[in-house]
Amino acid sequence: MHPRQSFGSRRSILAAATSAAVVALVVVPGGPARAATDLISNPSFDNGVVAPWYAYGVTASEVRSDAVQAEAFCADVPAGTTNPWDAAVQLDNVPAVNASGYELSFRARATTDVVITAGFQLGAPGYEPVAMGNPALTAAWQTFTLSGTSPKDGTGSLVFQAGGKAAAFTFCIDDVHLLSGVEPPQYVPDTGPRVRVNQVGYLPGGPKGATLVTDTTTPLPWQLRNASGAVVRSGLTGPRGVDPTSGQNVATIDFSSYARPGTGYTLTADGETSYPFDISDTAYQRLRRDSKTFFYTQRSGVAILDSLAPGYGRAAGHVGVAPNQGDTAVGCQQPVTWLDDWTCDPAFRTDVTGGWYDAGDHGKYVVNGGIATAQLLGEYERSLRVRHADRRALADRTLRIPEAGNKVPDILDEARWELAWMLKMQVPADTDVSGLTPYAGMAFLKVQDDSWTGLPLAPAADPKTRELHRPSTAATLNLAAVAAQAARLFAPYDRVFARTLLTAARTAYAAAKAHPAVYSPDADGNSGGGAYGDSNVDDEFYWAAAELYLTTGRAEYLADVHASPLATADVFNVNGFSWNTPGPLARMDLATVPSRLPQREREGIRRSVVAGADKVVALQAHQAYGQPYAPANGMWDWGSNSDLLNNLQVVATAYDLTHAAKYRRAVLTGVDYVFGRNALNHSYVTGYGTVSSQNQHSRMYAHQLDPSLPHPPAGSISGGPNSSIQDPVAQGRLAGCTGQFCYLDDIGSWSTNEVAINWNSALSWVSSFVADLRNGDGC
Repeated sequence: MHPRQSFGSRRSILAAATSAAVVALVVVPGGPARAATDLISNPSFDNGVVAPWYAYGVTASEVRSDAVQAEAFCADVPAGTTNPWDAAVQLDNVPAVNASGYELSFRARATTDVVITAGFQLGAPGYEPVAMGNPALTAAWQTFTLSGTSPKDGTGSLVFQAGGKAAAFTFCIDDVHLLSGVEPPQYVPDTGPRVRVNQVGYLPGGPKGATLVTDTTTPLPWQLRNASGAVVRSGLTGPRGVDPTSGQNVATIDFSSYARPGTGYTLTADGETSYPFDISDTAYQRLRRDSKTFFYTQRSGVAILDSLAPGYGRAAGHVGVAPNQGDTAVGCQQPVTWLDDWTCDPAFRTDVTGGWYDAGDHGKYVVNGGIATAQLLGEYERSLRVRHADRRALADRTLRIPEAGNKVPDILDEARWELAWMLKMQVPADTDVSGLTPYAGMAFLKVQDDSWTGLPLAPAADPKTRELHRPSTAATLNLAAVAAQAARLFAPYDRVFARTLLTAARTAYAAAKAHPAVYSPDADGNSGGGAYGDSNVDDEFYWAAAELYLTTGRAEYLADVHASPLATADVFNVNGFSWNTPGPLARMDLATVPSRLPQREREGIRRSVVAGADKVVALQAHQAYGQPYAPANGMWDWGSNSDLLNNLQVVATAYDLTHAAKYRRAVLTGVDYVFGRNALNHSYVTGYGTVSSQNQHSRMYAHQLDPSLPHPPAGSISGGPNSSIQDPVAQGRLAGCTGQFCYLDDIGSWSTNEVAINWNSALSWVSSFVADLRNGDGC
């Protein structure tokens, strides 16, 4: 997705924006064996001595006794603080040695069941975690042990951070020991049975493949069993050698010939039995809906109704109700330290309420909103032109949203929530603010907090100042493209809104042409939100011109399409497309949306889409796990699941154009990876499969940190493996990981496990395609 750095305050963990476990935390009956290298001078608070420990943000802290513990250091934590580091017990000036292993143990209890953040972190700006975790305290004393490795030399702090809780409570710690020079911990993920399948299910008439992790290099027998245990198919595996995306020796299993619908099937090979799976399209019909529920629960500026999203109800966020400063009257970022050519009057204010929270933070970004909205709109537009698509599945009353029943397709209603916000992000033509006047008609890049907040944090509890960031050409062209696309789709339902959208699109496009090189820099990501740096906007110009032409038919927009360097370029990359490379969206719409393009030109565009799909299919054929994604350099990208799904959108579009069976098979094989046929034996979609992502990085869906909060809603997809592992949680456990293994289902791993609107929009589009196939044997 988007590299986003997360730095907190002096007393925060690195990525205070994440504040989560770096290593496994284990409850043990007793502490580890003591050694002469124990770095804690006052571990048991004997004779009431607290120093050199101290507390801050608490109402009282002292050594106390109870019936079980003779003496312990206790702190009374007030209700209503915002971040974990707002109330803490701490010990500073603890030495840390680069590459040295550390083991921290302590006893702790609390007057109520509560999850806190605890551990050893470095003390200089950066505050890198060494051995951090999130112990779940109860009224009973427990012993916790954490371990980790220091990333550099320095001094650090032991921290027990307990702020950000709704109710007041007391917690106590005792017998705190930090051992240095221990063996660095080795992280070994639990990957379950060695037979890897699509844990959700296979379409009856579609391809059915699995992957076996094995040391054997010769064919092995396999059996397919039904729910009663009877063998219904058998055969031999196909050895594939070492898979470079995982480093595993593997073999493949093909049981496509079995097509009887049912539940509870398993595969057995090499003494291992897979997780159960179905042969049915039922789950994909459900996923078509669930993948869109995520957008409703991400809405900003409105209360989320528990009656519509049970377990996810919450107060409206960023509407100016204390402690929110709100999005009702937001000014420009002040000062703009990363720019020397733009200023904005500090008195300027505008209403930018609404829209979707982009991901795990509370920021809202036009460029990410652009691709996400375009994919929802494209999913609906596909249903209008593809003969075998189920239009009723995307009609009114198909989603649990407040607008259901208004005679407008619900997917358009959901897209409208973001579109209305994007219109607010356009600099008004009549602005009299000197710094903004030249940018009239352009779109602000984003609105976000002025600094990072911790987890968990409900949108309504966010106290930070909100800021608008300078307009950019990329954001402006996103608005132009998506507003133009939406204008033609809303015209049958709301002509006034459609005209407003088209006017905004034309204005934005003209403004972008007048300011073709106002780039968003990578430097704008050090506090409060992602940078979304993008200094190549050729693809955005191509996309905007294409959508304006398809909606209006006007010659000037077609001329700009033809003049684009992308017009004759291969816009399809087997590594996928994303928010900063939207050229494929333009090409696919030019190939599929009815227009007055000359027949020969349209055929050429269609051939280019098919050629792009062929590259993906050829890549996929070499993958033992069947995934349509495998970067040649071995470096899996941030949001690799989105890249993979976007590749499947290209292949699916080729199927819509040609009805060639190889493209249908490629899509169905590709989704197997997402739902568990992968090296980790893990479904990346919450609530789908035996083992699925549950702890994605999010301030709202933070059950891992606060059991009273929910996991992400069913149908939420995780970003997935990311070789660069930018967050310290992943760095502490995944150093040296290979491809598919660069993933943690941990709320702190924001570089591998975040949620995001443009990842769920890709899942939504592909789930509709798969659901439309129903039996899977052709349409």
